Amino acid sequence: MSRVRAGELDVHVQRLIPETPLDGHAPIVVCVHGLLTDSLASYYFTLGPAFAERGLDVLMYDLRGHGRTTRPPSGYRLEQFIGDLVALLEAEGVTRPVYVVGNSFGGSVAYGLAAARPDLVAGVVAIEAEPPTREWIRHMADGLADAKTRLALDEVIGWIKEHHGAHTARLSKGAGKILQVTTMAEDIPRSATIEDDLSAVRCPVLAIFGADSGLSAQVPHLHESLAQCRTEVLPDQGHSVLVERTAETIELIFDWVRETSRVPAQAR
Repeated sequence: MSRVRAGELDVHVQRLIPETPLDGHAPIVVCVHGLLTDSLASYYFTLGPAFAERGLDVLMYDLRGHGRTTRPPSGYRLEQFIGDLVALLEAEGVTRPVYVVGNSFGGSVAYGLAAARPDLVAGVVAIEAEPPTREWIRHMADGLADAKTRLALDEVIGWIKEHHGAHTARLSKGAGKILQVTTMAEDIPRSATIEDDLSAVRCPVLAIFGADSGLSAQVPHLHESLAQCRTEVLPDQGHSVLVERTAETIELIFDWVRETSRVPAQAR
């Protein structure tokens, strides 16, 4: 693992380059993790090594304010997360479109990058994620405000420890600290959005949901709005698809990337 200077940040990065590139060119997969309790580790211990073994070039990194990446006190609008990814791709010398795999908030970053810089994105994989529309802003504002208040309370952290274990309690306490020392909770709801009809997202999209999370309600709208969209809804599964259904997720994403990477861009 290493740190790369990307824009104003020192970004913590892990790159897994395959020994035998898939189809001789190794599609590049960039993994973007979720908000607050997450880091590149969630991919390092799930999808990353499996993808590299199958011939994909995998780039994982910690978002601004997370893990070992710089934590500025402010500057957490979605467009800044997107700008960080653009800067990171430049710093890594990436010159061809990439597949952006985003979990939860990371999926919103992936959709946002595809809308803002279609030249950089070959495809989006959104795991339990929403496109950054006006509805997403409302959800994020409510959730972050609640988290900032509740995760500052010792009794809440104690309840989490009792019901979900010490590890989850530590992650939750760390998330609360991020919200207290940065303006993340205030900045994200002020983010720029994309149109509700998702017309700016023109690349292929694979959206994976847990049937029990509620986010799968987006499926009809995604199919109606996106010209190239495949959705997968995993039964008896909540929000933690990446961790709890790792093997299925690996197969779904790898097969989709392999299929779409073999289709010439002009034919999509």
